[in-house]
Amino acid sequence: MRFIIQLVTVVAASFLAGQAVRLADGNVWLSLSVGVLASVFLTAAYYGVVRVTEKRTVTELARQGAASGLIRGTLLGVVIFAAVIGVIAVSGGYRILGLGDDPGNAIGLIGFMAAAATTEELIFRGVLFRHLEKVTGTGLALLVSALVFGGVHLLNQDATLWGALCVAIAGGGIMTSAYVATRSLWLPIGLHFGWNYAQSAIFGSEVSGNGVQQAVLNSESTGNALVSGGQFGPEASIFTVLAGVLVTAAFLVLARRRGNLMPRRRGAEPTGLTRAAEPASKIDR
Repeated sequence: MRFIIQLVTVVAASFLAGQAVRLADGNVWLSLSVGVLASVFLTAAYYGVVRVTEKRTVTELARQGAASGLIRGTLLGVVIFAAVIGVIAVSGGYRILGLGDDPGNAIGLIGFMAAAATTEELIFRGVLFRHLEKVTGTGLALLVSALVFGGVHLLNQDATLWGALCVAIAGGGIMTSAYVATRSLWLPIGLHFGWNYAQSAIFGSEVSGNGVQQAVLNSESTGNALVSGGQFGPEASIFTVLAGVLVTAAFLVLARRRGNLMPRRRGAEPTGLTRAAEPASKIDR
């Protein structure tokens, strides 16, 4: 029942936040403001429902360490995507045509991408993965939640089965393992935002088969779809999958060293969570 109540609450809050963000579309500064406020509203909804239903301190959204987690995650997300798109470009799958027609759109996309990243991380990592992990352990919960995460992207405009699988492997793997390594949602939210923002606002490429929102750069996908990602975007590139596997493995190694992996038995807690009462920033170091 806790899972259902939390899921319904966060999905309902996401629906309301999404409606507000869509109404602000077309106005750069309004999109920025509404998107950021929507993100705050979403985290407050998650924090409140978890606090009430689980009667505990919501350590995964602890205030201490929030700023550092978001900043580090954003920078890491931008760097990882920049590395991936760079390899795709060298391999003939991406080409810059010039500056975007409306560079100012990059400002509005901050709000839009912040709300989108917060929504997906709270639902898929905060609610789905966290509850699955208590029953199945870290490994199976990561696999199942990542597949569900990728499957949802089949609803996008130019979605493909291969693209959804790539999102599951790369996006689902990276974001979930980042949560496991830190036991905080701030880093994966920042990672998700940084990746999506770099993909759309900076490099002007297709985002998960959901359209191009060019801002800083005007670009196009070229050559082999296995390299470029085709209409789905760079996330369907084989290089994205490779990067996803490598980064996920690195986070899981870190999680293992910190004792944050949960064994496959009901009610088990990862040894790293015996420090749950400590500030998130202290756990993350």
